[in-house]
Amino acid sequence: MKDFQMELKVADDLENTSSSSIIQHEFWPLGNIDPENAKFPCCLVWTPLPVVSWLAPYIGHVGICREDGSILDFAGSYFVNINDFAFGSVARYIQLDREKCCFPPNLSAHKCKLGYKHAESGSALTWDDALQSSVRHYQNKSYNIFLCNCHSFVANCLNRLCYNGSMNWNMVDVAALILFQGQWVDGMSIIRSFFPSVLVICLGLYVVGWPFLIGLLSFSLLLLVWYIMITYCVKNVQEC
Repeated sequence: MKDFQMELKVADDLENTSSSSIIQHEFWPLGNIDPENAKFPCCLVWTPLPVVSWLAPYIGHVGICREDGSILDFAGSYFVNINDFAFGSVARYIQLDREKCCFPPNLSAHKCKLGYKHAESGSALTWDDALQSSVRHYQNKSYNIFLCNCHSFVANCLNRLCYNGSMNWNMVDVAALILFQGQWVDGMSIIRSFFPSVLVICLGLYVVGWPFLIGLLSFSLLLLVWYIMITYCVKNVQEC
């Protein structure tokens, strides 16, 4: 009887060890962030857009990076750039924590609380697998700067990763994450991002006067309200 109890205990220990090894996810070590070679492992990256960012500096082009640092960005209809960031070099970035993602080998091993929903929408075993699934999805999407753009592509990636336990990432969330938590690559990136806006404002004030500044602020505010309304009021946007 004693031997039988010991065998049961050993079997339980093996089962618990096996279950733990299934749920535990080991990550490859990431390389260093290397702006000179455009390598930003597991980062969200941002760069200003021509003309648009001159009028509304909080708007720009975003991408998400693989574990090796290669940048992926939805740059046009049916086209996702790979390691060729559209509209110039990276100006801001934020590195994400893979520990906050959910990589389940099966439905019972989800770390997040959205097990079935996450599996149904397309969970992945690794960071790069999730990004590749989004790439395939967006290679069949038509680009629309207001509805289906680079921000919605990054949000789709974060939802597949179930980053931070959430599958409700959207364009506004991605923009806010970069805006409030992003780091500048260097001082020149700050100048490159804001100098055109300052120049436009100075020229506008010189030529038109204060009505130009009021008009510019009104334009920026309307653009911001539009993105907030379209994101939270139109359900199909999150499915883009």
